[in-house]
Amino acid sequence: MDGGPRVPEQRRPSSSAEAALRFSVLGPVRAWREGQPLNTGSPQQRALLAALLLREGRTATAAELIDALWGPEPPSQALAAVRTYASRLRKILDPGVLVSESGGYAVRGLGEGALDLAVVQDLSAEAEKARSGGDLGRARELLGRALSQWDGEALAGVPGPYADAHRVRLDEWRLQLLESRLDMDLEQGCHAEAVSELTALTAAHPLRERLRELLMLALYRSGRQAEALAVYADTRRLLGEELGVDPRPGLRDLQQRILQADPALAEPSSPAADPPATLVRPAQLPATVPDFTGRAGSVTELSEVLASAEGRVMAVSALAGIGGVGKTTLAVHVAHQARSSFPDGQLYVDLQGAGPRAAEPETVLGSFLRALGTPDSAIPDTLDDRAALYRSVLDGRRVLVLLDNAKDAAQVRPLLPGTEGCAALVTSRVRMVDLAGAHLVDLDVMSPDEALQLFTRIVGAERVAAEREAALDVVAACGFLPLAIRIAASRLAARRTWTVSVLAAKLGDERRRLDELQAGDLAVKATFELGYGQLEPAQARAFRLLGLADGPDISLAAAAAVLDLPAEETEDLLEALVDTSLLESAAPGRYRFHDLVRLYARACAERDEQPPREREAAMSRLLDFYLATAAGVYALERPGDRLVDHLATPDHPGLVFADRHRAQDWLYAEAVSLLACVRQSAGSGLLVRAVDVLWAAVDLAESGTNSKEYAGVASTLREAARRAEDPRAEARALITLAYAHSVTGRFDLADEEAGRARELTTASVDPLASCWSSNILGVIAVYQSRHDDGEAHLTRAIEGFRACDDRPGEASALCNLSRIHLATGRTESAVTLARQGTEMYDAMGHALKGANGRYALGLALTKHGALTEASARLQEALEVFRDSRQRMWEGMSLFRLAEVDLAAPRPGQAAANAEAALTVLRGIGGDWRRANVLVVLGHALHGIGQSGRGQVCWREALDLFEALGAPEAGSVRALLQPLTVT
Repeated sequence: MDGGPRVPEQRRPSSSAEAALRFSVLGPVRAWREGQPLNTGSPQQRALLAALLLREGRTATAAELIDALWGPEPPSQALAAVRTYASRLRKILDPGVLVSESGGYAVRGLGEGALDLAVVQDLSAEAEKARSGGDLGRARELLGRALSQWDGEALAGVPGPYADAHRVRLDEWRLQLLESRLDMDLEQGCHAEAVSELTALTAAHPLRERLRELLMLALYRSGRQAEALAVYADTRRLLGEELGVDPRPGLRDLQQRILQADPALAEPSSPAADPPATLVRPAQLPATVPDFTGRAGSVTELSEVLASAEGRVMAVSALAGIGGVGKTTLAVHVAHQARSSFPDGQLYVDLQGAGPRAAEPETVLGSFLRALGTPDSAIPDTLDDRAALYRSVLDGRRVLVLLDNAKDAAQVRPLLPGTEGCAALVTSRVRMVDLAGAHLVDLDVMSPDEALQLFTRIVGAERVAAEREAALDVVAACGFLPLAIRIAASRLAARRTWTVSVLAAKLGDERRRLDELQAGDLAVKATFELGYGQLEPAQARAFRLLGLADGPDISLAAAAAVLDLPAEETEDLLEALVDTSLLESAAPGRYRFHDLVRLYARACAERDEQPPREREAAMSRLLDFYLATAAGVYALERPGDRLVDHLATPDHPGLVFADRHRAQDWLYAEAVSLLACVRQSAGSGLLVRAVDVLWAAVDLAESGTNSKEYAGVASTLREAARRAEDPRAEARALITLAYAHSVTGRFDLADEEAGRARELTTASVDPLASCWSSNILGVIAVYQSRHDDGEAHLTRAIEGFRACDDRPGEASALCNLSRIHLATGRTESAVTLARQGTEMYDAMGHALKGANGRYALGLALTKHGALTEASARLQEALEVFRDSRQRMWEGMSLFRLAEVDLAAPRPGQAAANAEAALTVLRGIGGDWRRANVLVVLGHALHGIGQSGRGQVCWREALDLFEALGAPEAGSVRALLQPLTVT
């Protein structure tokens, strides 16, 4: 009998009754009707059903079925048994499904998608067509769906030689599909993620050379050349010992190419025509202005450069000019015209190059990667790693990147796609002669005719035609700058009773009252004065106060706090400012100033917002908004935590969220503006509340995306508190900084900052800060193997938290103390302490910190030998950490699961989990944590026969430990000692 994988015959349309019947052979043989499982009988009866299903509608004779179920030695009553099984199945299944004909049986009339095997055949055929057509993204998605049809071993528990043969064939088919999908993963740049899966697969199928080849390539592209070469050495040794053969030519060729650092290996060999279906097509371009005017030569020039992107490594145009000359408007207009040439998306960012704090490239890359569909857990922390991942994600895609308002070429370089088919448009006030390969375009003010045309399109042809000379005076007074012309024209358009001559006269009067400035600035300031002077009082106040806030933009809710007005009234004011071109709508519900307009708004606030306390009150309300909202997010994540009771009391209410996921979304979306506000408040009377905002937003320290900026702001607050001689504020700033350092593995710095905080809290009567500093000191002592110190700190923390009636804090310190007991051999008490802390968290419904408790409990249970429970607790922690975007703890949970697997022993699963931990911890957690994961990975690799690769991991771990001066270096050195080859 045949019936293995093949392209299925055409199936006839099914009735609704037939469509309701489904079967599975890619796992246990099962049947369902309307989603309800059917009893398919004994193993032999299921074997008969499987044999018929695998025939896909073709008739199997009684003799063929007897041979399928029993082989060459059937029982004497085999024919009767087959008839009995068939009769029973006929009663179970729908009428007409199992039919008798020509002395045999067949399953007929199954609906589309009724048999999982047929579903996989169809999906794999579609995937092959998509791949042949160059659409790797769709092919990859189709194969993923096909592989998801398997539910364990095919034909599981089904007896008989026919099932045995097909079980082997279906398993081989699954592996072939898996290899194809992994090959496409590598083509899509997902090499780091593929290493974990390939490590587990090579452990399960050690003699399968194609998997080894894919693993070598994935490791090499992940920057792990030594490990890739070690895989080859391990494979060669294994094949020689097991089969007496050498690796096949493909594997040998790959080894040589790795040794030679073949540049072609670094990039996918056949880019996809379309991006993977799972990736996002961003559409971030701001709206183009409907009255765009002139610049025909520049539009043509830039459009030609973008059109040349196809077939080139990358097209880059750098557009330079003074502020207000229309660089952004031109770039956005050209980008919209070119959208059809970049079907895979358009990215946009304001780099704030003309402001006091230009955007950090790593922050921008984090935003771009998320916009391209990269999960937060996969975004590394360092600039180089993010830039490399960014280029990999863009490979094979046609994406346009608009980098607006750049400071210099150094800021721009990491943000360039660098891949064929992509293009970048850059605007800046400086001419980027040092941006290699860039097409430079200098933008000057408009010609008189262009300026008049823009003015006319906004004001109206009839009004301008009646007073053409006055209109020319207006655009000349604006210095022919588009920004100035737009503001002046918008003001005239809103004043139907004014003539053009009135506007020209007003501009003349304004100019005479200005300080002596350069011509361009003079024109802009004159226009700003005109626009501002005609605002309604409420609009003018909104303009002045909103300009005070740092940050790239501001949300409607935050703006309402600044103005101390309801959201609806605030929105009306902001939209009126947008209509006059004094404010831009960055996105629905978010607003931003042109940097020149912001400077002017701040000057107006200094001049007109009297007394000065009105300005201070506006910034105080904004800080209170962030404090109240961040504290609410913290409380929602950590019910019962007393921190919120020890923060400054805000006078302005914050936002309230229905669930913690929406709260998290707000915190991460608002992170840049929140941190900018906190930093801005450091040098004012708002310092105490600024520190408390940062403490409430402590989750940002672990995000990876915002960790660096969080630590920088904490450092700024610490210095400001020292200058202000405010020990309470300084202690709290030190706590946030110590926590940020501990997350990144800089334990010496963390210990120093937390120690100073402990000294200050003793004198400043801040009991909760005292508890936190002791708790952090205890955790750091665990990492540094200073067990006596750690126990003393944590005992003090427990006593302090109890005195504060802070049960979550007490639970945290108990779980941390269990780590000390574990390290000093008190395993039973370690389990007791961790279980006690976890139960306290659970009693308060504390999901996130409960995950920390389960993490500590999982560690103690592992050492105690209760591996099944340890694995369960760690898996529970992992799920919560993932859901809460706690990347570092997600990675560490995977690492601890690898330790459990190693002790089980399940070395293949241990290696897969350790690899997954390395991927998640990429760029966060610090070198000490990475080294510990590498040690466990080395043990796991030795367990699956990849000892050469395991040694490479241990050597890297040793280098990291030695650089840190960590005591663990000695134990790793001992592991390598007997393996040293002379």
